Amino acid sequence: MAEGETGAPTGPDPYDNRRQVLYWRLLARLFDPEEQAALESASLAVVEDIGLPPALLDPQASVDAIVQRHPELAAEFDGLMTPAPDEDGRDRAAEVRRAALVSKVLLNVFGPVSGRVTAGQLSRWQSDAGWLERALGCTPGELRGGRPGGAAGGTGGTGAAGSPGRGVSPTGTGGRGATPDLGTLIPAIGPDLGAIEAGLVSRMRLREVLADPHLAARLTPSMSLIEQLLRDKNNLSGVALANAKALIRRFVDEVAQVLRTQVEKSTVGALDRSVPPKRVFRNLDLDRTIWKNLTNWDPEGERLYVDRLYYRHTARKTTPQRLIVVVDQSGSMVDSMVNCTILASIFAGLPKVDVHLIAYDTQALDLTPWVHDPFETLLRTNLGGGTDGTAAMALARPKIAEPRNTVVVWISDFYEWQTEPLFESMANLHRSGVKFIPVGSVTSAGRGSVNPWFRERFKDLGTPVISGHIRKLVHELKTFLA
Repeated sequence: MAEGETGAPTGPDPYDNRRQVLYWRLLARLFDPEEQAALESASLAVVEDIGLPPALLDPQASVDAIVQRHPELAAEFDGLMTPAPDEDGRDRAAEVRRAALVSKVLLNVFGPVSGRVTAGQLSRWQSDAGWLERALGCTPGELRGGRPGGAAGGTGGTGAAGSPGRGVSPTGTGGRGATPDLGTLIPAIGPDLGAIEAGLVSRMRLREVLADPHLAARLTPSMSLIEQLLRDKNNLSGVALANAKALIRRFVDEVAQVLRTQVEKSTVGALDRSVPPKRVFRNLDLDRTIWKNLTNWDPEGERLYVDRLYYRHTARKTTPQRLIVVVDQSGSMVDSMVNCTILASIFAGLPKVDVHLIAYDTQALDLTPWVHDPFETLLRTNLGGGTDGTAAMALARPKIAEPRNTVVVWISDFYEWQTEPLFESMANLHRSGVKFIPVGSVTSAGRGSVNPWFRERFKDLGTPVISGHIRKLVHELKTFLA
């Protein structure tokens, strides 16, 4: 029991009780779709008493449908979960109203969906996710696209006007005190929304979505979605195939932009001092020029007379190198295959780097003619099946002309059918002078598993398996090509 100013005990706060009822119902619904009669009836009484429509408690009613019937609520949903300027005192009635609206948005987005998902259900979820993004101060689709912050709210716990939180002090305390820090919440919730959307897509007939241009345009490209598209591409045609290609292209371009930045962070090749530097102003080595001409300093006139200019060497040694990328295209290696296919195309654009690309499962396919275009390369892959690396080795070995100037990157989990013959052929490549780089996984998240039999033998050979973030492979390749 709390005490008032007079020291007399006061009763339970009815507004707090109402908020607790609404949030307990939210939690119950999130973890169990079955109704809890007591919570439902109590929540209905609260919603009706504060003048909100009972449809807010209907799990099947979308936020769009509610706003269409009650247009005045649209403004309340916008920025609903963003902090606002400090207010004098607490508006407890407003907090209860806010709890009801927040519960609706969260339940529609994060509530369980059982069985096969229809195109209508996916469309409704995407719409509700858009309202959640608006409630967080972002534009619809912004969080699922991985760009935190937004026009309405931004990040760092500021509201639409860039002010500290509604009832929250700049230090995150005071007022309600439970309002989350948007600077932390917004980046964290984006991947979760993307994962939920990918899960819904995986449980519905993807062809039905792709056949609808409006619905397909609202899909957020993700690794799980790209995997499904690559698996089903041979069964698509017409509008569905065109939409599938557009999604793959969007994803490839986004990943390529990130990887290209990593590759270009440092230059490739050592300085070639046998080539005279170009005598242009941008190459002028000012520090060296001053140092070399200090003997010409005139102390009386306080002038430095320069009789020779020095320039920086910018030409680099670029011995022609051959890069052979062998990618396991079995179902377990989709993430690595997509990343490395794009990475191969980036290195193929570097001067004097001859890139070859081979994909394999039980058979091998030479994708070198399309290595400059990862989009076209991925369309020619066939996911699934077993793994027989000896087939890929038969294609890779004839491509090695100068072992000392060749690097072979082999991406696989190495759960192979013919383990010992394949390892022996890989060991022979290493002994011949080829830079052999076994890669267990090169994912964006840095996860993956590798056959321990191969892992131990590669370690003994002196070529440990690279496993983790793709930056590790980028570093290895750039070191070799330097």
